[in-house]
Amino acid sequence: MSVFVTAGLLEILVEFAADREPQQANVPLAATPAGDLAGNAPELHGLDPDTPVLTHFYLPNAAGSVNSVFGMDLGTPSARTAARFVSHPNGPLGVTKRDDLAGVILVAVAPWETETVAAFDRRGTRLDLTVLDAEPPVETLD
Repeated sequence: MSVFVTAGLLEILVEFAADREPQQANVPLAATPAGDLAGNAPELHGLDPDTPVLTHFYLPNAAGSVNSVFGMDLGTPSARTAARFVSHPNGPLGVTKRDDLAGVILVAVAPWETETVAAFDRRGTRLDLTVLDAEPPVETLD
């Protein structure tokens, strides 16, 4: 199985992990169908338009005060997250028992570079990670 992620998202996630060190980063990720992406990535031309590509992340403390009062994560839209990103400042490059699980987990380790990120399924099996030079559609508020 392959996991697809935009280059822009991967760079932001690595920067976030570096900023959080020595703490772990832990953020939910959302996907956009490949057919909705803009870019000249040759990889896009071979993808089914419905293939999910990781394009967005949700800040972990976006609804902190509401979460504290109601005890629920109201900052992340329900059923919109396809994966999770976690960092392991001291390793390993793999899924651990302490990680929040999702269908797909991107794990980053130091040094904080895009090359030190790998994809895994919830059982810890490594998956192919393909980075696309593409952009999600611009979203506006009506």
